Amino acid sequence: MIAGLTKKLDSLKDIEILHLHTHGDAPYAKSEFKGKVRVSNLFVGGNIRKYVDYDHVDYLPCFLSEIPYLLSDGPKKVDIALIQVSPPDKHGFCTLGTIVNVTASAIDAADLVIAQINKQMSRVHGDGFIHTSKINHAIDVDCRLDELKVPILTDVELRIGQNCAEIIENGSCIQTGIGSIPNGVLASLKDHKHLGIHSEMWSDGVLDLVECGAVDNSNKKVHQGKIVSTFIMGTQRVYDFIDDNPSVIQLGADYINNPRIIARNPKTVAINSAVEIDLTGQVCADSIGHRIISGVGSQMDFIRGAALSSRGKPIMAISSRTKSGKPKIVPFLKQGAGVVTTRNHIHFVVTEYGIAQLYGMTLGERAKALIGIAHPDDRDELMHTWKNSYCLL
Repeated sequence: MIAGLTKKLDSLKDIEILHLHTHGDAPYAKSEFKGKVRVSNLFVGGNIRKYVDYDHVDYLPCFLSEIPYLLSDGPKKVDIALIQVSPPDKHGFCTLGTIVNVTASAIDAADLVIAQINKQMSRVHGDGFIHTSKINHAIDVDCRLDELKVPILTDVELRIGQNCAEIIENGSCIQTGIGSIPNGVLASLKDHKHLGIHSEMWSDGVLDLVECGAVDNSNKKVHQGKIVSTFIMGTQRVYDFIDDNPSVIQLGADYINNPRIIARNPKTVAINSAVEIDLTGQVCADSIGHRIISGVGSQMDFIRGAALSSRGKPIMAISSRTKSGKPKIVPFLKQGAGVVTTRNHIHFVVTEYGIAQLYGMTLGERAKALIGIAHPDDRDELMHTWKNSYCLL
């Protein structure tokens, strides 16, 4: 479908393409289409980063929970929705399968719906049902879904996971994302009991917990007994598990990411990560300096929801250093860096060196706690900068 759209761009004008995280080629983002199409990313994936110039290819910051309103009633109301669905059942109903998030709202708003009906798309319960009568044009395909490789976890990622597991109680309701650190946390929860899942997304690490009995969703107050999310991405093993499985439901991001809904589940644990965190607790999660590398996503929605949950725990889990050896706990955020989670919202920060509980702490107490879980080789410099930049007025 994307290839066909790109071929048509030469004959079109004043086109704006809106999307969240995408995989695979993004030929429409190439410079040759500048002036013919504008790409507005709600989340910048790896396939788009090199094209971002804030003109032809731009970034639109927005909480995931609010994107459905942006697309249906806001300034970015959708005219045409390009979607992928599972084959229709005997009643004519397809499903959006692995991705519902903001797609259902886009469909409702659109004047024209073009669907790729994929024979291999999982049929998933929830809010993603769409009758064929609502599809204006359909294309039948038979292609495998993109799979997400299961990462091999390092000692650092496993230690971060073990530290997080220490503060996660039995009966907790978990939100987590994509990546090695979330997988490290999930891998450390196999001895826990009665865990639940209410998350923007989930992958193979959650399925491992289902299969070992750690996740049964029995302690949840909202959708008890069910795994709920807005999108799912994993290996074929995950896609086979969710196919026509009534214990798995996909719902819109305006519901799943609503902090008031999140807070209704007791012991909600939000596990998120960051590019860097400064000594006062400000979290940059979407950029390296001014260069956008991802997006706001669900971080703030779940951080706030977990904070409002009874015995909830918002956790920021990071390695103390990047793979290239640069500190992730820093005196100041890089120039141009955006604050996704404010110092007012931060509660727990976890690295491979320990746990810093920042909620209720003064700035001075926070700095000492964060320095204590930074890489040992960075601690003296962090303390020196704190004393000489923050403390000397």
